[in-house]
Amino acid sequence: MEWKNIWIIFDFLTNILEINNLVDLNNLRSAPQLSRREIKKLSKELEANIINADWITVGIMATSDFDAIAALNSISKKYPSVKFNNLETLNATGNVFLKGNQKTGNVFIRSENGLGEGILLTCQYNYDSAESDTFGPLPLDFFSS
Repeated sequence: MEWKNIWIIFDFLTNILEINNLVDLNNLRSAPQLSRREIKKLSKELEANIINADWITVGIMATSDFDAIAALNSISKKYPSVKFNNLETLNATGNVFLKGNQKTGNVFIRSENGLGEGILLTCQYNYDSAESDTFGPLPLDFFSS
């Protein structure tokens, strides 16, 4: 069986399983569809991590630059202290990977095939003794809910 088929089956199975904690997303290639209850539960858990972080980095896998930028804007809208620079200058064709750094405000985007879809959010810390934690993939509309 090809790896692509294995990922398709794995993604299908995860879409029928309930997601109870952020850690349940760790092995997914693409964000699952989440129920309102799952979104509420994950939002509460994620918010606690974001509040305790010194800054976040965001990775967004999407089918277009428009969708990736919209997802990034939804994070800034939900968390006004999370700002990014020069979004109007970003563009890439086809499937994209966008990376944003709250600490610097820098955002980069590139075309990249073979990715899943979703938001990866990493909580970062100013001191080396705290290890960063990455959460996701979350659905592109997760922060709009």
